[in-house]
Amino acid sequence: MLAIANGTLYTVASTIEGGTILIGDEGRIVAIGADVTVPDVTPTIDVAGLNVFSGFVDAHTHLGIWEEGVGRAFWDGNEASDPVTPHVRALDAINPRDQGLADARSAGVTTVCVTPGSANAICGLAVVIKTAGEVVDRMVVRQPAGLKMALGENPKSVYKPRDKMPSTRMGTAALIREALVQTQTYLDKQARAADGPDQQPPDEDLKLEALALALNGEIPVRIHAHRADDILTALRLGEEFDLNVMVEHCTEGHKVAAELAEASVPALVGPTLSSRSKMELRELGFATAGELDRAGVTIALISDHPFVPIQYLPLCGGLAMREGLAEDQALRALTLTPAEILGVDDRVGSLVPGKDADLAIYKGHPFHDVQARCLLTLVQGQIVHDARV
Repeated sequence: MLAIANGTLYTVASTIEGGTILIGDEGRIVAIGADVTVPDVTPTIDVAGLNVFSGFVDAHTHLGIWEEGVGRAFWDGNEASDPVTPHVRALDAINPRDQGLADARSAGVTTVCVTPGSANAICGLAVVIKTAGEVVDRMVVRQPAGLKMALGENPKSVYKPRDKMPSTRMGTAALIREALVQTQTYLDKQARAADGPDQQPPDEDLKLEALALALNGEIPVRIHAHRADDILTALRLGEEFDLNVMVEHCTEGHKVAAELAEASVPALVGPTLSSRSKMELRELGFATAGELDRAGVTIALISDHPFVPIQYLPLCGGLAMREGLAEDQALRALTLTPAEILGVDDRVGSLVPGKDADLAIYKGHPFHDVQARCLLTLVQGQIVHDARV
């Protein structure tokens, strides 16, 4: 057992002054509160004067597949040889020794979703992992965690110079529809073969099997879309094929907030702490998250690491607050809401008994103080970052 004692605990549901967290040997929270009894001889870390958060959750990164400090040879985020690659898996390219994962731990980011890049119309399968570990298979929380697709400029910019479809937004949407219809036909043939011994099942197709996970509702479809018109195309595709859609980036989401709210489609907002590096980012700003939240859209804040280094993710919560996002919603947007969106809120996202003891322990508050510093990070009850003097 381990006790974290005398801190200010931000559980997400409430704030507990002078609280204690009791962690069991299996790495889960056993008890939390202001009057927790700590068994004799239990190792105790006194965090008086410090703020204790549930480990932050980033719902969209390229950690481990877009490695830092090593050059292009280790950029494995995009399989840009074919615009339709639903069967490639981020899991197969993650290097758990990527410096970015250490940076995540240094800021108290303990759970991340790693997705393929957005070069293709259909990009591949995402995975949710913890940020600590040396064997990626042991870091996995959910696999697969979603099927990545992309609209807008990125697929066009990759394939148009090659005189290959897609060269337009029309072409990108058409390729997605074509692949989904092929999958529907594939599933129909499988169903007929199962019902009648005289029917021949189709040959196994890994691309269509990956798409089938999305069509069957087993995993969400994560659609890269910055501009308002691309966001509406994402909603249209979701409605046409009855997909569980979420919109990633959502830079112009404030323009179609009512439509996102009506469709009950969550928005993964970011990267915002960046430059307007392309046309789609002309309206980039931290006010978007608050506007979406007030319109009733479920939001999470994301880094899109390495495009915004992941250690600045908590800072983004404070910047979104400055531009109108309520503090409680900013905390939720970095903890419980992304965990819910990723389907891992049974394990992470808030400080409650039974969940993994993933903790970010700060001197200062990262939303209020630019000098706030993460002194300790725990993943499943183990210290994985220690900056105490």
